[in-house]
Amino acid sequence: MSDIVLYEQRGSVALITLNRPDAMNAFTSQMSIDLLGALEKARDDDAVRVIVLTGAGRCFSAGADLNQELEGSSVYSKLLYEYRPFLVEIASMPKPVIAAVHGSVAGISTSLALQCDLMIMADDAFMLSPFTSISLVPDGGLNWLLVKQLGYRRAYQLSIESERIAAGRCVELGLANRSVPADSLLDAALEWAGAVANRAPLSLAATKKVMRLATDHDWATCFNAEAELQRSLVGSEDCIEGVQAFFAKREPDFKGR
Repeated sequence: MSDIVLYEQRGSVALITLNRPDAMNAFTSQMSIDLLGALEKARDDDAVRVIVLTGAGRCFSAGADLNQELEGSSVYSKLLYEYRPFLVEIASMPKPVIAAVHGSVAGISTSLALQCDLMIMADDAFMLSPFTSISLVPDGGLNWLLVKQLGYRRAYQLSIESERIAAGRCVELGLANRSVPADSLLDAALEWAGAVANRAPLSLAATKKVMRLATDHDWATCFNAEAELQRSLVGSEDCIEGVQAFFAKREPDFKGR
């Protein structure tokens, strides 16, 4: 990885930082490659249980770098071969990913933040889907994410009007989980990640898997998946430890096995 995506491990939490502050962390090809590499590194490290994703400087990210020449074929390639891999990685990895959003988040970065499992925002931050201002369509799976979360009419309105959605409103709409004072955002995100990291890793992974499945499958499919996952978890070391800790009225010590 280059220095445009920073990777730091704090205990059981991996902190990944988009680091092009002079360009508002706008995405280049190299940033896409490095972000995917950082996510894969966190995924493969057994010591990491939760990932926090944020941006350096005054905002999370302004989206794609519009200083790069826009051509239909190049944009198509970027979406399929640069953006899609890191978005798929977030959705498919077993570990929870928390987006810590400050300043603004726009364009492909909105897709990135919404693809994360959890989101915490600074109270003065906002989300923006600016595509109709530059005659483009929301991308990076943003149409699917917004319609699933908000319903068609509200998602369509927010997108075509390029409305700035303030942090408090994002929480109200369910786009974000929490809003905290801007000067405590990173500390709050890391504290939250640390608390999540204390939960049973196998349970975190299984719950993420079946809830992601639930977004586009029917009840019966999800029910069957729950049964299969439960069968695999019952009798695991962590399940036994959790039950013993419950009866002993102590904190469990989960090992991820």
